[in-house]
Amino acid sequence: MPPETHTSSAPIRHDGWATLRRFLPYLWPRDQPGLRLRILGACVMILAAKAITLALPYAYKQAVDLMTRPAQGPSAFTAAFVLVMAYALGRFASTGFDNLRNIIFERVGQEATRALAEDVFQRLHNLSLRFHLARRTGEVTKVIERGTKSIDNMLYFLLFNIAPTVLELAAVALIFYLHFGWGLVLSTALAIAAYVAATRWITEWRTHLRATMNRLDGQALARAVDSLLNYETVKYFGAEQRELQRYGQSARAYASAAVASENSLGLLNIVQGLIINLLMAGAMSYTVWGWAHGRFTVGDMVFVNTYLVQLFRPLDMLGMVYRTIRQGLIDMSSMFALIDTPVEVADAPGAPALLVQRPGVVFDNVVFGYEKDRTILHGLSFEVPAGQHIALVGPSGAGKSTIARLIFRFYDPWSGRILIDGQDIAQVTQASLRAHLGIVPQDSVLFNDTLGYNIAYGRDGASEAEIHEAARAAALMPLIDRLPKRFDTEVGERGLKLSGGEKQRVAIARTLLKNPPILLLDEATSALDTRTEQEILSTLRDLSAKRTSLSIAHRLSTIADADRIFVLADGRMVESGTHSQLLRHDGLYVEMWARQAHEMEQLNQAAE
Repeated sequence: MPPETHTSSAPIRHDGWATLRRFLPYLWPRDQPGLRLRILGACVMILAAKAITLALPYAYKQAVDLMTRPAQGPSAFTAAFVLVMAYALGRFASTGFDNLRNIIFERVGQEATRALAEDVFQRLHNLSLRFHLARRTGEVTKVIERGTKSIDNMLYFLLFNIAPTVLELAAVALIFYLHFGWGLVLSTALAIAAYVAATRWITEWRTHLRATMNRLDGQALARAVDSLLNYETVKYFGAEQRELQRYGQSARAYASAAVASENSLGLLNIVQGLIINLLMAGAMSYTVWGWAHGRFTVGDMVFVNTYLVQLFRPLDMLGMVYRTIRQGLIDMSSMFALIDTPVEVADAPGAPALLVQRPGVVFDNVVFGYEKDRTILHGLSFEVPAGQHIALVGPSGAGKSTIARLIFRFYDPWSGRILIDGQDIAQVTQASLRAHLGIVPQDSVLFNDTLGYNIAYGRDGASEAEIHEAARAAALMPLIDRLPKRFDTEVGERGLKLSGGEKQRVAIARTLLKNPPILLLDEATSALDTRTEQEILSTLRDLSAKRTSLSIAHRLSTIADADRIFVLADGRMVESGTHSQLLRHDGLYVEMWARQAHEMEQLNQAAE
């Protein structure tokens, strides 16, 4: 069996702006002009809202100046009233344009998120079995969850906060220069530069804290998922307290990291508030000084105050925006890291589909191991002729299940070839290879869905009658007839609502439904009682008679009628022949047969 210990390696960093560049094709898809039009429409709404926002202080200033002058009759009232109404209408229009922008862009963000998530999901299914045995499912799902959730927020702030704020800064600088000269422009620029620098420095520090939080959060989730998936094992060994301690250790480490992160947020807010209010105090003092010397009006002070308030609103969010974007880049980088994970088992360029007329299987001097320092198969060679039933037997660790994984091409051999109908399986597409293979595994894991869904999984598009026939052939109908919901019965997480034998019969049924020309039976009746085993063996014999089959067996009695039996030991072929031939040869098979016969005799004596 492959090792299940987690092998960590140094993570590849993708959390820079290069990550954003990689995401742009999802945001600006070539094959969807409608989404591009939505982006352009959102940009128009941004410009319209920003133009109105920049014009509002002028109306406010003029209204204040009119009201501070001596009464000038109805015309002055009318003008001030119109300016105030224009100011209110402009604020409403700005809000309206902002929300129209959100409405137009929402589908763009959701489509970009969906496309990236689907690419990651597809990549996960393309990665090798080695990757999935080394990674915890909880950590992988958390990476996808965080990545997809962060994209929408990151895009919103990047496109609708940073870009418009830069545009507004440039416009305000020009307006301040025209009305107040270089002094106020430089003061504002220095304050904003200090604000941005402090925000970036503290946020970078906080980013490391947040990365630690994510790692500990993933670790806690992984431990929780692992513990709950192994609920029965925890109960068997009375390990509830041990599991609580492991989970609590991760939870406490996460809580400490979260406290440090939140405290750093408080420091950031204090520094930002200090810089903003120093700028506000300086600018307002400057206009008061100008008013005292007759250079500025009361409206000018309101003018400056209004612009600074409008400018501070997005600047006040800059820390959160920067954190969101940086965190979004980190979360997205984790998704791109999954996409960038090398595919260990890949189709050869231009690989054709496997064509099977005579479904024979050949192992030609195959050498393989899960780790470089541990070889499992040592130059193994054998042939499974088309239409024959071949059995593989041997002690645990001999490499029997490894052979099944290699045939399905979950791994590639280090050297040697595996041929099906004379075609090297490494040179054909994996999809066509697996379309010709069926397996009944020793440990049948089911989807958390209905019985009918799990049986129908054997072949997409199978009719209801075909599903029922497969269930009948697999001796499942007595169980289904006892269930109130019959085929609509939920089987639970990993099929835990069913017994081991019932799960194995479901696995047999969906393989019967697939109807492949080559069949692998990996201890296919190991979880069945004696009576049911005989029923299933009869079904499997009928099934094997019409196709090429390879049985991996522990109980030798179940494969005694095989056309040929290969005996493995330490990844090598040590004996081969029919059941009767092997019994006449004083070797490993005879030893195994005698041991099992002795065990069966002891069981019978105990039963009596």
